[in-house]
Amino acid sequence: MGCVANLSSVSLWGMTAITDSGVVQLISRTSSLQHLNIGGTFITDESLFAIAEHCHHLKTISMWCCRHVTENGLLVLVNKCTKLESINLWGTRIPVDCFIALLTISPALQIKPIQSLLNAQNPPPLLHAA
Repeated sequence: MGCVANLSSVSLWGMTAITDSGVVQLISRTSSLQHLNIGGTFITDESLFAIAEHCHHLKTISMWCCRHVTENGLLVLVNKCTKLESINLWGTRIPVDCFIALLTISPALQIKPIQSLLNAQNPPPLLHAA
């Protein structure tokens, strides 16, 4: 697995058979990972804790439809992955309060779909004809 250490981008998109154990095994052998797509998998916070521990150069992560990750895992991830620029959380069960907490930790972090969620909670005022 010598070449795994040099990977900068990994996509496990839609690999529903991958387990947290498999993600941990892969992640623990990487040292230069910058982009990770784990969308469409059934991973949990266990994977996020391993990513936070081993992926110090991570810039982007997609967790589209990862419905088993929690606020706790995301907070650890964003706290430890200080180079993280973008996180895709479409289709997760993460509450809006968590997005605000993540932005408190990393104000420049681009969180998808935060803009659409915030707009849904605070719709623009209706324009009335005079």
